[in-house]
Parts: sequence; C-alpha cells; structure tokens
Amino acid sequence: MDSLDTIQSRRALLKTALVMASGAVVSACASRTIETAMAPAPLPAPSPIPIPRAPEVAAARVPGVPVGVRPELFKKALAALNRHSMRIPSHDRIAIADFATSSNNPRFHVINLGTGQVERFLVAHGIGSDPEHSGMLQRFSNEVNSEATCEGAFLTADYYVGKHGDSQRLLGLDPTNNNALDRAIVVHSAWYANADMIDRHGKLGRSQGCFAVGETELAKLFERLGPGRMIYSAKV
Repeated sequence: MDSLDTIQSRRALLKTALVMASGAVVSACASRTIETAMAPAPLPAPSPIPIPRAPEVAAARVPGVPVGVRPELFKKALAALNRHSMRIPSHDRIAIADFATSSNNPRFHVINLGTGQVERFLVAHGIGSDPEHSGMLQRFSNEVNSEATCEGAFLTADYYVGKHGDSQRLLGLDPTNNNALDRAIVVHSAWYANADMIDRHGKLGRSQGCFAVGETELAKLFERLGPGRMIYSAKV
C-alpha cells in the first residue's frame, strides 16, 4: 500500500507541475500579447519637403531673335532676365532700350517672348548722357543729380501721378542702376518725346534720366509693360 500511495502521490505532483507550467506559458503569452498591443504604432515615413522652383523663364522658348532687335543686345537682355529671374514676377514680355541708336529711331522695344512679336516706341535719354544734344547717348551714369540715363535691368513697379503726370516707378536691379528709385528714374510721357520733334529737329528732346515716351504712346506702353516686368537698358 505504501508503494501504491507513493506512486499516486508522485503522479499528483507531476500533474500539478504540468498545470502550473502550462499556466505560466499562457501567462507569458498573454503578457507578450498585451505588451504588443500597448506598443506604439510605428511613425509614418516623413513626406519629402517640396523644394521651391524658380520662375520659369519664358525666354528659353523664344522662337529666335525678334526682328529689328540686335542679336547681341537681345542675348544680354535674356541673360539679365535669367540672372534676376527670382525678382521679376512676369517673364512673358520684356522691354529693351537700345541706346546705341539715335533718339530719332523707335529704340524702345517691347518683346513678347512667347511669339517674338515686337512693338517699338520712341524714347528720350537724359541730358547728362548727351550734353551736346547730338541725339546720341554718349555715356551712362548712376550718380544722383547726374541727369543721365543709367544702364542695366529694371523692374517695373507701381503707377503714380507726379510732376510729369501718369508715371511708373522703376527699381534698379544692377550696381549700374541701383540708385534709380532714389533718383526718381521712371517711365513717363513728355512733349519733347513726341514724334513731331523729329520732323522739326531731327531728334527728340532730353529727359533728366527717365524713360520719356510720346504723350499719345504712354497708355499703350503701360498696358504692355504693367508692373513686375523687366526693362533692359544698354548700349552694346
């Protein structure tokens, strides 16, 4: 009987041990399940930060050099447009003032860079650029009180009414014209820039450095330019 009791006792102990071991496994699995459920979900991969793009320069699509515009001057104007592209909002049209020619020629070219179409206007240069009043620009100057025309790229700004009537402010973008705003270099109309001056004198009168155009041409020019476009002034 003692042997039988011993065997039964051992069996009972073994059964109890198996039950406890099984419970421990279940408890461990449950614990891992709870830990897994409580673990934070992985964060999503960050979205790439968009890189701002520079304004597209329409000049890249120009169908060749516009008729009547000197190729070397047009090339320099496009280079200026690219150089200042972040500061010039509108790239559909530009204006080029070709001061290598006489004031009796329509030397202010407004160019549609998408089509290559050109509109031309008479424009006067400054007294300080042509002291002898020859009709040809002799020199540029960026100095205050020089009354001379300055060269470089300008940004057309806001309109206002001043001593010359309707006018448009200009911002000089280059070291050669960065005093334009302080000098009040603007676009305006003037009697001495009317076409009949050529019939009477063979040339236009002179401004104080401003881009002065004919009185009947100003509204059309303002419509073509508008704020936010480039005027390029040079003598190449």
